[in-house]
Amino acid sequence: MDSEVAFDRSPAYRVYKSGRIERLLGETIVPPSLNPQNGVVSKDIIYSPENNLSFRIYLPEKISDVTDKKLPILIYFHGGGFIIETAFSPTYHTFLISTVAAANCLTISVDYRRAPEFPIPIPYEDSWDSLKWVLTHIDGTGPENWINKHGDFGKLYLAGDSAGGNIAHHLTIRAKRENLEKSIISGIILIHPYFWGKTPIDELEIRDVARTQGVEGSWRTASPNSKDGVDDPWLNVVGSDDSDLSGLGCGRVLVMVAGDDLFVRQGWGYAAKLKKSEWEGEVEVMETKDEGHVFHLKNPNTDNARQVVKKLAEFISK
Repeated sequence: MDSEVAFDRSPAYRVYKSGRIERLLGETIVPPSLNPQNGVVSKDIIYSPENNLSFRIYLPEKISDVTDKKLPILIYFHGGGFIIETAFSPTYHTFLISTVAAANCLTISVDYRRAPEFPIPIPYEDSWDSLKWVLTHIDGTGPENWINKHGDFGKLYLAGDSAGGNIAHHLTIRAKRENLEKSIISGIILIHPYFWGKTPIDELEIRDVARTQGVEGSWRTASPNSKDGVDDPWLNVVGSDDSDLSGLGCGRVLVMVAGDDLFVRQGWGYAAKLKKSEWEGEVEVMETKDEGHVFHLKNPNTDNARQVVKKLAEFISK
């Protein structure tokens, strides 16, 4: 029988003992639109034909046809614990239209293959391929004209929420480690980043048993081959002594945290660890009190959600 549940993460997803996953959130898809939405146009482009993976590219409509003006580039990685959501869901489409309108930037929203069908590290490898594809446009001769014409590679930012923030961090470390050709990442924006470990990072990190078990179960679902569980280096970025942040390949970092988020101390700890390392850039933290994990995506029309978009836009425009 395929009805026995092995791990229930409702209302997000359920995993059955047979290995089947039932995704309960993030499966709805909305199309891109060349008719402006809030002054923003969008289209989908395949970046990995062999894996049938696409971007959704967003551009301010007033820029698209009438000028060669260069804009900051934001490469965005969606959250969802590596398991749910896509670059094409209403949640991310709405959020990134607001972001592009506020920041006046060219945004590339990355879709990557998801666990458990494609376990860790496959989402990282797909995301890495997406970054390299974008960088083929740096001399203006890449396959996508919007990027050739309007992308300012002197202002290249990586961003993501939750698991997407985790991805943005690891790609920025890898870009410097591998001397990615012509790679100049100006900054990264980590929104409620998904970092964790078995041991609390400080006395302020509260570990509720049920919620902790949820994190551990989610990581097992995403990374079933991990020998270290939640102390896996992909996840335990803040608490591990083996995690060296001095090799972060950018000059500026913005970490956004939410006061009622399970991961709030991890975000603060990441910023503190960066400051203590030999990394020579600037890091700042924005905390939104009395809000939970990715609240700005769940309730985008609140004042606090608008402040997230505003801060992201200010960081890119600085």
